[in-house]
Amino acid sequence: MRLGPILAATALATLVAACGQPADKGAASGAAPASDAEKAALLATYPAPYNTADLANGKAKFALCQSCHTITPGGANMTGPNLHGVFGKKAAANSEFNYSDALKNAGIVWDADHLSQWLEKPQTYLPGTKMSFAGLKDAKDRTDLIAFLMVETGHKGK
Repeated sequence: MRLGPILAATALATLVAACGQPADKGAASGAAPASDAEKAALLATYPAPYNTADLANGKAKFALCQSCHTITPGGANMTGPNLHGVFGKKAAANSEFNYSDALKNAGIVWDADHLSQWLEKPQTYLPGTKMSFAGLKDAKDRTDLIAFLMVETGHKGK
């Protein structure tokens, strides 16, 4: 089968980008993924409105993010940093990722409120960011995405 030049270049770039990247440590750790019941129980511990979010919609919205971010423990940094464990951490805390000066100097500690504002329009929320994502305007979609990230990145709630 012959690949077109654009498809071949894309495939090659993907392989080169993955070269030398660590394997997904979440899968290698032997830890079983959380069941739907465990995810629902964790979701119920979050404050409103995240405790009633639609995780399936959040997962669908994460499709907009996954070309740049991973969320598994020990996952690779890509165009954007790995997001596992991001809640409660200061912005630009991943020493293995090259953040914009704007994010390094922002003084943000990631929580659901900051993340919602960020996801609505990153360039307006933090001028000078390198994140090129146009934003997610719908508040319910942001809530669902944030709840999905909370569950999938190990956030234990408060």
